[in-house]
Amino acid sequence: MSKILKCVTVKQIQELDKIAIEQYGIPSIVLMENAGRAVAVEILSRLKGQHSKQVSIFCGIGNNAGDGFVVGRYLMNANIPVQIFLIGQPAQLKKDAYLNYQIFRKIGGSIYTITKINHFVKNKIQQSSLCVDAIFGVGLNRYIQEPFYTIIDYLNHSKKFIIAVDIPSGLNGTTGKIFGICVKAKLTVTFSLPKRGFYLHRASQYTGNVQVVDIGIPKSLMKRI
Repeated sequence: MSKILKCVTVKQIQELDKIAIEQYGIPSIVLMENAGRAVAVEILSRLKGQHSKQVSIFCGIGNNAGDGFVVGRYLMNANIPVQIFLIGQPAQLKKDAYLNYQIFRKIGGSIYTITKINHFVKNKIQQSSLCVDAIFGVGLNRYIQEPFYTIIDYLNHSKKFIIAVDIPSGLNGTTGKIFGICVKAKLTVTFSLPKRGFYLHRASQYTGNVQVVDIGIPKSLMKRI
């Protein structure tokens, strides 16, 4: 008999993170570091044996973007050519995400602020071995608007292998419903526990394979769910 993993709603995973930070004293920046590193490990495993290695990371302005900046840093350290496309302005980034944005810039990382898919972005996508979706996290609770809608639509039609960070952007992690449009990932690297919405409606068409990774949430805490 296969092992059945516990699934959580968005509210539950947010509460887990909050307790880990506020009661256990684990800094949120540490959880972000662990998350980004875990995704980078999966990417490096995927790139093994590939002749051409280049990665494009798409970031929004929430904490999911911070994970994306950490991913980019670890890929750079592994000598993988990487570029990050920031959909928004740096000043809009949340505290931890902005810190990792600054670190990535200081080590010489390439970050491009975009509001649409132009020829430059198209060329970078086509040159990439894979793309990373770090646009929206589990906290998304509204329908996706421009410029995010068109960018996600282009990624879906690019036929590139897409890895989603924690959750495909546009998917409701509790209900499995779509906020108008959703990234169609081939692999979702999700944190701590799988989200209930992954297994409802037609969510599997967007998550692809789901890989659950440990980012440092105490096991004793997760058992309380």
